Amino acid sequence: MSPDPERVVIVGQGYVGLSLSVRAVEVGFDVVGIETDERRIAHLLRGESYIEDISDEVLARCRDTGRYRPTAEPRDCAGFDIAVVTVPTPLREGVPDLSFIEESARTLGWFLRRGATVILESTTYPGTTTELVRQILEEESGLTAATDFHLGYSPERIDPGNPTWGIVNTPKVVSGIDAASLDAVRGFYDRLCETTVPVSTTQVAELAKLLENTFRHVNIALVNELAMFAQALDVDVWEAIDAASTKPFGFMPFRPGPGVGGHCLPIDPSYLSWKVRRTIGQSFRFIELANDINEHMPDYVVRRLMLALNTRGRAVRGSRILVLGLAYKRNTADARESPAIAVAERLAALGAEVRAADPHVRDLRIDPRVVRVEATVEEAADADAVVLVTDHDRFDLEAIVARAAYVLDTCNRVTGPNVERL
Repeated sequence: MSPDPERVVIVGQGYVGLSLSVRAVEVGFDVVGIETDERRIAHLLRGESYIEDISDEVLARCRDTGRYRPTAEPRDCAGFDIAVVTVPTPLREGVPDLSFIEESARTLGWFLRRGATVILESTTYPGTTTELVRQILEEESGLTAATDFHLGYSPERIDPGNPTWGIVNTPKVVSGIDAASLDAVRGFYDRLCETTVPVSTTQVAELAKLLENTFRHVNIALVNELAMFAQALDVDVWEAIDAASTKPFGFMPFRPGPGVGGHCLPIDPSYLSWKVRRTIGQSFRFIELANDINEHMPDYVVRRLMLALNTRGRAVRGSRILVLGLAYKRNTADARESPAIAVAERLAALGAEVRAADPHVRDLRIDPRVVRVEATVEEAADADAVVLVTDHDRFDLEAIVARAAYVLDTCNRVTGPNVERL
């Protein structure tokens, strides 16, 4: 008889956790997916995916193996060999909120057995694995890390909607609190991913994730500020970026937009800034400046729209404005920290009649003054202005531009005499 498959518990069934669960089932693990949102559990049990990267067919096939069990019951963690924590780590008034990690570690600690492995994937500041997770696991289990169980950190690199790089072919950074833990963590991900990248400590792995996102955050802030100045100087920033991109060395193109969204950019770099200030007592000036620029890009979009309406003899108050896109990223339903929501709500607060269209985003908490509509040519024709914030492929942009009186394009996707770009 073949041995029973190893039992894996994955805490959190969002973009990261569900993708990881499906892949683990595909390679033969017995997976328990812990999720506190009962609505998500209902979807998963029916084989209905709420993530674009995982189709209903793939999810149903995963469920039908009998080796995937979505549940909200903590006791279903019992007997795990490997546990992976993929829960959110939001900011609360500028301070990292690790309560979801703490709760997950406490639950896993109740069921932790000798020889088991616990891996943190949630983005956080350096030291979280060794200073927080280890302490909670040891307190709840009575066991000792590195002696009785393995512990490590492996930062998630899920990029929603990316057709090229996914969980299998994206290199996976892995780490452990000791050599045996690193071997256990690497052994798990070697079965899921084509390439694993071991590093010496969990702190290095934690910092690597923050470095990746801080690099993007700072460079996006640079081109966002450049776009504002270029517009004032009457220079085409998009053409300048394309021209600079022809240099085969020493340059990497970043492009401006209405702001940053998701968890990675508006939140993750602030974890590093907070840790530096708390530990060293100094400010991480690049991050704080990037935060200031990117957080105010929705305000800049609104100002540009106000000026455009003013030149057409209209005020924002009373104008009908169609906002295209509510997700922070094209062709996804991910609206976490989306600048599109900020744009729509700011316009509504100014008295505009705001109508917003997004074919991907379903359940969303938004100002009730923002009316959800379909992105039809009739909606575009009836609007005093159209703002393209998220350039989903499902939008018929050519038809919309043809009927719209005015379009503010923050994505550099459309052209025409009635179009202005960011």
